[in-house]
Amino acid sequence: MSLTIYIPADSAAVSVGANDVAKEIANEAKKRNLQIEIKRNGSRGMFWLEPLVEITTDSARVGFGPVDVNDIETLFDVWQAKKTGHRLALGPVEEIPFLKKQQRITFKRVGIIEPLNLDDYQKHGGFEGLKKALTMESKTIIEQVLTSGLRGRGGAGFPAGIKWRTVAEQTAEQKYICCNADEGDSGTFADRMLMEGDPFCLLEGMIIAGISTKATKGLIYVRSEYPAAIKTLKSAIEILRANNWLGNNIAGSKHEFDIEIRRGAGSYVCGEESAMLESLEGKRGQVKVKPPIPAICGLFGAPTLVNNVLTLASVPMILSEGAKAYRDLGANKSHGTQAFQLGGNIKHGGLVELEFGISLGELINDFGGGTKTGKNFKCAQLGGPLGAYVNNSMFDAPMEYEALAEAGAMLGHGGIVVFDEDINMGQMARFAFEFCAIESCGKCTPCRIGSVRGVETIDKLLAGQNRQDNLKLIKDLCDILENGSLCAMGGLTPLPVRSAMKLFPKDFGL
Repeated sequence: MSLTIYIPADSAAVSVGANDVAKEIANEAKKRNLQIEIKRNGSRGMFWLEPLVEITTDSARVGFGPVDVNDIETLFDVWQAKKTGHRLALGPVEEIPFLKKQQRITFKRVGIIEPLNLDDYQKHGGFEGLKKALTMESKTIIEQVLTSGLRGRGGAGFPAGIKWRTVAEQTAEQKYICCNADEGDSGTFADRMLMEGDPFCLLEGMIIAGISTKATKGLIYVRSEYPAAIKTLKSAIEILRANNWLGNNIAGSKHEFDIEIRRGAGSYVCGEESAMLESLEGKRGQVKVKPPIPAICGLFGAPTLVNNVLTLASVPMILSEGAKAYRDLGANKSHGTQAFQLGGNIKHGGLVELEFGISLGELINDFGGGTKTGKNFKCAQLGGPLGAYVNNSMFDAPMEYEALAEAGAMLGHGGIVVFDEDINMGQMARFAFEFCAIESCGKCTPCRIGSVRGVETIDKLLAGQNRQDNLKLIKDLCDILENGSLCAMGGLTPLPVRSAMKLFPKDFGL
């Protein structure tokens, strides 16, 4: 008997015992004198089923999960009998409704391939975009990105092609491509999943960006809490260098481009592009006043393209399949797909990649299965710790940039954190001020001082002290933070505070 078994090496799977499961499977096979091959893949993004173990059959990869070390013996009994019936049996993985209903484009290989297997990557469409880019003029590549309608997936939603074109138009001798992988929003993990599960995809996107803008140096600023992603990326870079996909004369062409990894400084503010560039230069991560913008004067004063992980990882598909194929997906001005991340008090937490336009209710109820506790849904926070809280009146809202902005919310990095009826929104509003006070870089007074005063004032409001006066003061502080802060750290802090107070006044004693 020869069996191929896939066990995720993704950090989320490892955190719930995937490495122990892999070790026990190897031990059990040895005990039974069975020939097996264990492959460590990325996660499929169904975290409630992790560790998810897959075996190959003649027709499909069949899943079992969540697997514990105590389940290994009974699983081998089933596998040896060439059966799939088991209490943990999930059937063909691709047929699981959570996966089957998705439109995996950026994440099409994640969970399927071995992350550092270059042949595996190419068999599943890897480097098709880069190969085309190597035959195209710089302007033509950028036109493809512009035409696709790709927007920055880091949260702001700025058209990626405009950034690319601006950097390309600069005449400096040295230009940089900087990938912002400082994924710090609550409930977000898509960047990490891709870096750990399909690192070559990100690197391919960066190489294409370098070719189109005539940049020769790339840097990936990875969140310090992501050691596995850092290790995987470093290994992937070495593999590409050894196979002539990085360095001089890429794939025999005239182009040169190389990439290095930098560990983040542990600051939430370094997710803002100018603070990230300051940190990359070895300085304290503080926000800089604009202009100049990084595309003109960025890292070490050179023109610098700053894009998020998922923005760059979307580019290979655009080049390989054509801009129209990407642009035809989505809704209104939001083109392509979005990696929605379901977290918090939700039954089926994980990653859902779909074209823009799906409703919030479909994501939370159809994909997420409602709250994990089974209690009534109260609200969800969209777009990270600085995003708005929304209740079920927003369930029909299409998940795309403009529609959410009109409704007073934001998409951000695609994180959706769910809360049930037990949550106290007064405490959550307090947390927004507290988070800002802790994470503020300290450069501007409204953010640095306003957030501290916000915590003090909301404590008085929740204690029932001078409610009307303190309510007015909170509103004034929110106005100052919104209009006087240098960056979104202070500028967006009022969003969760105001939305919580508007939707749940009783939690504030109002």
